[in-house]
Amino acid sequence: MTEPRKLTLSLVGDTFAIARMSPADDFPDWAFTGAFASVTRTEDEVSIVCPEDSVPAGVMHEGGWRCLGVIGELDFSLAGVISSLAGPLAAVAVPIFLISTYDSDYLLVKADRLERAVGALSEAGHTVTVG
Repeated sequence: MTEPRKLTLSLVGDTFAIARMSPADDFPDWAFTGAFASVTRTEDEVSIVCPEDSVPAGVMHEGGWRCLGVIGELDFSLAGVISSLAGPLAAVAVPIFLISTYDSDYLLVKADRLERAVGALSEAGHTVTVG
């Protein structure tokens, strides 16, 4: 296994929401708006991450999340990628919501903690672009 390298992350989109629906519900069209969305179904729920302004009134959700995406494809043989990102954020009390895809990883942090998150990741040796 190879060690995780220092990563480059970039701010993705604007403000996101994390919504919850019943697993019996169909995937709603509004969940797939914008350049970034994620839908996960389990036995207990459907979780949706999408632009905050896409979530209709009456849908259970928490808004105010910003998304940092790892730039480039991550090889499945890399070990410790998540801990190299989550560890520095936990050390400065920044909660995360994590999404992994086939190619990469995405960290969502509350908008009011974005600056702290960028500072902690940079201090850990990662490169973070937010503008």
